[in-house]
Amino acid sequence: MTTATINPQTTGWWAGNARFINLSGKLLGAHVAHAGLIALWAGAMTLFELTKYDSGRPMYEQGLILLPHLATLGFGVGDGGQIIDTYPYFAIGVLHLISSAVLGAGGIYHAVLGPEVLPENNSFFGFFGYDWKDEDKMTTIIGIHLLLLGLGAWLLVAKALFWGGLYDPAVASVRVITEPTLNPSRIFGYLFGVFGQQGIAAVNNLEDVIGGHIWVGILCIAGGFWHILTKPFGWAKKVLFWSGEAYLAYSLGALAYMGLLAAYFVAVNDTVYPTVFYGPLGLSTTASGIITVRTWLATSHFALAIVFLAGHIWHALRVRVTAAGLDFEQGVVNAAGIPEIGNLHTPVNTSDITLDLLANLPIYRQGLSSFSRGLEIGMAHGYFLIGPFVKLGPLRDTELANQAGLIATIGLLLILSICLWLYGSVSFQGRKPAQGELPQNLKTAKSWSEFNAGWTIGSCGGALFAFLLLSNSSLFL
Repeated sequence: MTTATINPQTTGWWAGNARFINLSGKLLGAHVAHAGLIALWAGAMTLFELTKYDSGRPMYEQGLILLPHLATLGFGVGDGGQIIDTYPYFAIGVLHLISSAVLGAGGIYHAVLGPEVLPENNSFFGFFGYDWKDEDKMTTIIGIHLLLLGLGAWLLVAKALFWGGLYDPAVASVRVITEPTLNPSRIFGYLFGVFGQQGIAAVNNLEDVIGGHIWVGILCIAGGFWHILTKPFGWAKKVLFWSGEAYLAYSLGALAYMGLLAAYFVAVNDTVYPTVFYGPLGLSTTASGIITVRTWLATSHFALAIVFLAGHIWHALRVRVTAAGLDFEQGVVNAAGIPEIGNLHTPVNTSDITLDLLANLPIYRQGLSSFSRGLEIGMAHGYFLIGPFVKLGPLRDTELANQAGLIATIGLLLILSICLWLYGSVSFQGRKPAQGELPQNLKTAKSWSEFNAGWTIGSCGGALFAFLLLSNSSLFL
């Protein structure tokens, strides 16, 4: 069996969830909290888009991303793709906000109050414990995920068959799918280009779409039970790497593939992504120069897929290096000068300019108090974060672009401040100093609290200063 050994953690705060790779309880908390953040974004963004929706303009010209998806599912849509009832959008947004609160509470519990490591026994809580090198447990977890994916596919089938139907651009109306395609030769023929060079993106009727989801659900659920009830084959134990970082690499690779496929599908298919909601096919702008929802979706999926692919390659290389017996501790840069440990002297990492620059960063500079470090770091982040919100936000073409950007930036900064507080609550329990590369005056709960206070004041102040510069830029030009 090929294994990848994970060394004891000595990572700093900046390493994120890598610090929890051997702390299954806290890693569970991070996952639940991430789910809460996703639900929070979905609910809040749905309500925000609802407040900005203009029934007198095409949906694809309004910079919306969630309402077109809900309309495609048949919620609140009448003949011709007209939105006749926005209450379902409100209800769905509120439901997601309530769900985010529950998930957030669970995440905080597991991160702060729950056990750091989940037990591995026959109890209910022990069911969730695991060892990265336990192949049988890992495939069981894969099986559970496949079951959930299969049920998710069938939820769409249920919506199409029993719960009101879907919007069909072929008839420009919402209809119930009464005869989904079950013929496997037709469904799987899309995978081999039988119906066109576009592959599965060539699908042009909802019967095939729903029939495909029926088959996807069957395969996922069957595969889920298979992985839960069986053990990995010998060849799989030899070929695959069994470590937390290896599973991360596999997951990122799968996300990259799905992102690229989704980007292509969005760009060329108008059955699943109707033009009345997403705009004309292809990457284009409207006659008035507005970027369509379809273009935003395709380009964002493509960009994220490239990021995930880079992450897959990076983590896969780290796994192989570790499996080869090289001792690269996670989050620690080994001393330069010894080629065998993988870090060479170069003009970049050993020049006086580079070393002086690093030594004068506020996190490393000597003589700064904890509050001053947070103040400087916060000011830089607040100053630069406002730009993307002003230039890329939904109100970017209005007179309120700067004000909306400031409010959004301060909201994000306060969320980050809460995250810093949560980190301090977890890392400094029992008056234990934090591990990792931190200045001496940032290794206690009190000093971290002062750092967080400085961050909050500095970041909001930096954002306000940038806002004033943007609002009065005419005085300088």
